[in-house]
Amino acid sequence: MKKTWLVVLGLSIVAVVIAACASEPPKPTEAPYPTKQITYMIPFDPGGQSDREARRQQPFLEKSLSQKIVIDYKVGGGGAVGWAELVRAKPDGYYIAGVNLPHIILQPLQQDTGYKTEQIVPVVFFQRTPLGLAVPANSPYKSLKEFIDAAKAKPESITVGGSGTFSGHHIATLRLQKIAGVKFNYVPFTGAAPQMTAVLGGHVNAVIANSDDLVKYKDQLRLLAMADADRFPLLPEMPTFKEQGVDMIEAIDRGVGVPVGTPDYVVKKLETAFLEIAKNPDIVADMKKQGFVPLAMGAAESKTHVEKMLATYKELVKDIK
Repeated sequence: MKKTWLVVLGLSIVAVVIAACASEPPKPTEAPYPTKQITYMIPFDPGGQSDREARRQQPFLEKSLSQKIVIDYKVGGGGAVGWAELVRAKPDGYYIAGVNLPHIILQPLQQDTGYKTEQIVPVVFFQRTPLGLAVPANSPYKSLKEFIDAAKAKPESITVGGSGTFSGHHIATLRLQKIAGVKFNYVPFTGAAPQMTAVLGGHVNAVIANSDDLVKYKDQLRLLAMADADRFPLLPEMPTFKEQGVDMIEAIDRGVGVPVGTPDYVVKKLETAFLEIAKNPDIVADMKKQGFVPLAMGAAESKTHVEKMLATYKELVKDIK
């Protein structure tokens, strides 16, 4: 009788365990990643900041992830063409893209771009470039005041080049117009490289440029104003906008993103690889020498950063079109 009772009890326990297992959904397994080459898409022309940084990261990523990293380009719309393709890509970590702030915020706020800010998951932000206003060295404009006075005298006669439409460069131009009470003729380019070629060749009167380009071409430009809180260390002679009565701070943040739905463990693997590069002392030193501001924001911090900037720019663009 005792043995029978024990057998019944044992069978009951087994039945309960089987039922419990059957009622619980199977836990997803983490597939090995990566097991094949990764495409790192840059949505701007070769030679610009995003491309040059991807090229710097490429050998380190290949070593860290033990896979080939293929850099590809999808140029157009100030990055919008590439980001629209990113959000349509399979969210498996094998198609990643360079992302720029405030571009990925401003563009969907202003027009139908084929993607929304929320469809891009930021993995890291690794670099910042404050923006500045410059003219060719032989320009008749010797100061920001002369530049603004000329724009007031002849509205829309002065051309200002920038990278993309509804980008950081574009919004900086629009803000300067609003604050100074002037009207420029903004000329969008597909990236920083052609933008700088245009101003150096005299095809536009001025340019809203990234800090590293201002450093690189400082001898060929006249630097009128920096859109930063303080003077840029490598350009101490360049006054800020604020010093000259224009309260404007603008910069471009660069990072890498993946489509919504990418598994957390894949994001984590990419985050670790990119942060290792971002914190490499030699790379940090090189960035600073070239006129970049190094960043090392992980996935959680990057997400919060995007959300804060989204709220800021939603307010800002209400009055700027």
